[in-house]
Amino acid sequence: MLDKVSQGDLENAKSMSIIVTKGTLDWAYPPFILATTAAAMDVKVSMFFTFYGLSLLSKKLDLKISTLGNPGMKMPMMGMHMALPNIVSAVPGVDRMATTMMKNLIKKKGVASIEDLREAAIDLEVQMIGCQMTMDLFEMEQKDMIDGIEIGGAATWVDIATKSDINLYI
Repeated sequence: MLDKVSQGDLENAKSMSIIVTKGTLDWAYPPFILATTAAAMDVKVSMFFTFYGLSLLSKKLDLKISTLGNPGMKMPMMGMHMALPNIVSAVPGVDRMATTMMKNLIKKKGVASIEDLREAAIDLEVQMIGCQMTMDLFEMEQKDMIDGIEIGGAATWVDIATKSDINLYI
């Protein structure tokens, strides 16, 4: 019986789990922005990093953007928003150029870096779990990861997800 608990106490008794599967610069932002925003709003957040998303927990980040298969990517250039056709991705250096342009835009607009968002996630006590199977598959070691993360498998995430109010796959 919850007769002594006020409705206000229940409003923020929420939790969210996020599966992070992608490790490019543009795909790194959504899970970290959602996680840190939710945590700042008193939501208990768990992030499960698997496959290419696991690289976002590496101590050393060298995040890039891939223009291939990304028709929605339109960059502000020369006073307009220009999209790059997929065929352009085959040209050597295009992804590096797009990455440099995106990093410059992020800096110019004052958007936090992924490193800053990771640090904010740690400060906000977001639970970050690296996938053990992925670590084994890609021969990664915990010593190469940032401090403060946990290692777990699919069962770890399932246990968290079955108790979460919100589950996201990014």
